Amino acid sequence: MANILIIDDDDRLCDLLSSRLRKMGHHSNMAHTLADGLRKVLLQETDVVFLDVMMPDGFGLNVLPQIKKAPSAPDVIIITGVGDPSGAELAIKSGAWGYVEKGSSINNMILPLTRALEYREEKRAPKPPAVLKRQNIIGSSPQIQTCLNKLAQAASSEANVLITGETGTGKEVFARAIHDNSSQSNNNFVVVDCTALPESLVESILFGHAKGAYTSADKTHEGLILDADGGTLFLDEVGELPLTMQKAFLRVLQEHRFRPLGMTKELKSDFRLVVATNRDLDKLVQNGEFRQDLLFRLRTLTIELPPLRERAADIRDIALYHITKFCARYGIGMKGVQPEFFEALESYNWPGNVRELVNTLETAVTEARHDHTLFPNHLPLEIRIQAARSSVLNENLGDPGSEMLPESAAALPKLREVRLQAVNEAEERYLRDLALVTKRDFSDACRIAGLSRSQLYNLIKKHGLSFSG
Repeated sequence: MANILIIDDDDRLCDLLSSRLRKMGHHSNMAHTLADGLRKVLLQETDVVFLDVMMPDGFGLNVLPQIKKAPSAPDVIIITGVGDPSGAELAIKSGAWGYVEKGSSINNMILPLTRALEYREEKRAPKPPAVLKRQNIIGSSPQIQTCLNKLAQAASSEANVLITGETGTGKEVFARAIHDNSSQSNNNFVVVDCTALPESLVESILFGHAKGAYTSADKTHEGLILDADGGTLFLDEVGELPLTMQKAFLRVLQEHRFRPLGMTKELKSDFRLVVATNRDLDKLVQNGEFRQDLLFRLRTLTIELPPLRERAADIRDIALYHITKFCARYGIGMKGVQPEFFEALESYNWPGNVRELVNTLETAVTEARHDHTLFPNHLPLEIRIQAARSSVLNENLGDPGSEMLPESAAALPKLREVRLQAVNEAEERYLRDLALVTKRDFSDACRIAGLSRSQLYNLIKKHGLSFSG
């Protein structure tokens, strides 16, 4: 018997679903607000939650992560009156088990529940603990833990892996960790930077060539694909691989055989492939810049690395790790760190992600070489400015003086209300302009606004606007 919680303000649906669940032998509970639902899921053992999207006190998808973090870690099935492709995408990315429209039959609503319970039962089965080598992968936030779980899954197989994420999020670090934790770890880890491949030489660099294959080929050269035999071939920024090479590489990927330039004999290379990109490969496919059949082969497994701004809880651990490392490298004693130093790091947006943070920490340690403690003043000016701005925004503005009061003090609204109204108006204006500039293209809007898909989707829903998926 499972414990099922239904969070929905539709009494009729709750009664219907609850009745069906009881007939199946499950225990069901109901909540008609998000607040009550959160309270119940935190206090009671819950296996599965049916969660409505539009609730009287908020947007259901916003609380999905909190529900997933509850002690019993329930699986969540989203139920909604109006199906929305972007909402379905966001729900699955946020960790929902399924996404079902209320107009479906009761059997269609019960099927994902049955599968979720089967899945939970299998997860409870004892498994040997995965001990990962995770050098340079620092942090314990839920976001990075999800990526580590995927890493363990990838390392235990020989499937192709696609790693996505913004520049500086650590894609090569994860690729190397996959190799180090795999059965190929004793062989080569070969890195190919696709952005640095000259189109005229890319075939020679990858496949190799025989002496005399072309004018300057004065000796035989083994290509990088052969170097990776028995090991891992890592194609960094695979979206930059020339279109002319993609067909040839697809055959290599399928057959693990290739012919170097100027040779008549094919060679064999049994490599494991890991690729990474910061580009939207689906959009490249739509634009005719990337082969769809190759993309299908590349993303057998996918690891999506979050930007640093979405896992700010890891910044302190990352900072301490690299401060220790830089102090040892430069032969100076370990430094103390003022709390304000960490606060400044955590308030910054980090457009360059972990790579930018590491470079900043090296600069700070170098700047403070003869000092015993790291202060915010050891940080670059733009980070200190951001910290100061955040501090001002988070503090009350203080008493402006009696000369600025209206005739009736009671008529003065709360600062929070004024700020909230100003923010809402600014957001709506910005979103409307964004829709016009991008012609309602969701991916372009995310890129221009500097927001994740979930962040932009929540803003659009909040203001009752719409974009294409």
